[in-house]
Amino acid sequence: MIFGMSVALFTTIHVIISLVAILAGFVVVFGMLRNQHSGLWAAIYLVLIALTSLTGYPVPPLGWDPARTIGTISLVVIVMAIAALYVFRLAGIWRGVYVATAIAALYLDCFVGCVQAFAKIAPLHALAPTQSSPAFAIAQLVVLAVFVFVGYLGLKRFHPDAV
Repeated sequence: MIFGMSVALFTTIHVIISLVAILAGFVVVFGMLRNQHSGLWAAIYLVLIALTSLTGYPVPPLGWDPARTIGTISLVVIVMAIAALYVFRLAGIWRGVYVATAIAALYLDCFVGCVQAFAKIAPLHALAPTQSSPAFAIAQLVVLAVFVFVGYLGLKRFHPDAV
């Protein structure tokens, strides 16, 4: 039991939060690429991406592992994005900090999603039964390359008025 819920139910809620966070993150990032800022979507994204990391901690197996390390890094990045947006209002260097950290948090969630997909989806697992398999490495490299490219474009294109 986790917070009075079965492990299966809690894990399902965690996954749903993560998937909705990823969708909201893509809305925010595509807005950046069009030099548009939606305060509502940004707030939804930042809350859900933080909840994704926070709800990952009590999911079994307990103990420190790579997923929790990534969750912790993600939370630090999310706090930076929140500070850049809400405290420093994207002024000066904080615009770039916001773009980089918002996209980095989305990448980290997608990275974990890719790991989980290869672990849990039978055809992907058959293609790459271990995380040292070439197909897994290629998939993660493609995900990283896409996010680096999108981050570069976001830094070049996103110049909103002070939020």
